[in-house]
Amino acid sequence: MLRKIVKIDPDKCDGCGLCVPSCAEGAITIINGKAVLAADNLCDGLGACLGECPKDAISIEERDTEAFDEAAVVQHLTKAGKAAPAQHGHGQAAHAHGGGCPGSRMQSFGKPETAAAPATATGSARANRQSRLTQWPVQMQLVSPTAPYFQGADLLLTADCVPVAYAGYHEDFLDGKAVIMGCPKLDDNQFFMNKLIEILKSSDIRSVTVLKMEVPCCGGIAWAAKEAIKHCGKIIPYAEVTIGIQGNLKR
Repeated sequence: MLRKIVKIDPDKCDGCGLCVPSCAEGAITIINGKAVLAADNLCDGLGACLGECPKDAISIEERDTEAFDEAAVVQHLTKAGKAAPAQHGHGQAAHAHGGGCPGSRMQSFGKPETAAAPATATGSARANRQSRLTQWPVQMQLVSPTAPYFQGADLLLTADCVPVAYAGYHEDFLDGKAVIMGCPKLDDNQFFMNKLIEILKSSDIRSVTVLKMEVPCCGGIAWAAKEAIKHCGKIIPYAEVTIGIQGNLKR
């Protein structure tokens, strides 16, 4: 049928992933570092993802393709472990947030004014401990290469198991740094590398620290970081720290 549908320009797309959570139907995915439609019948053509693209790579076109299929959307989201969006009377899925998912919108916070309480604190003292996070989002798939919090920052690349394993993550490593998280086993390390190159080229990154687990598959995040530094055209100090699976510091 002839209908409106999302069009993604691969030449403009930098794979930042900001469009992915803004699509309530899960129609957009990242493949080989580029945003693509997972299937035409998953896209309702409403364009909630348009405002989330910092590169203006997404537009709406009218072309001959298969019809939007609500049943396929429900099946697709169920398979991915996500809740299906609510429906409205015109047979198309209603987006809960007209401008995209608020959970992926770029935010910068100031440094916490209150010092963190000791790790042994209990009760109200523990409740008053301050996070050292100063930005949002943190996942590699979602951060924008041109985010202002990368400018002049010390960058901490964290394998996403590390904060669970290492008790002092905020105080010992995150404090004062911009952070990107990802899983070198489950994520595409080639995409990780290409995204990092864009970040390093776009921002005045002062240093890069990789924080990874001791398991062999975690080496991918270090590879991506070193390759990105090699190809970004800049000389950037690099450090690497390894955490044991029982939370001990391996260095």
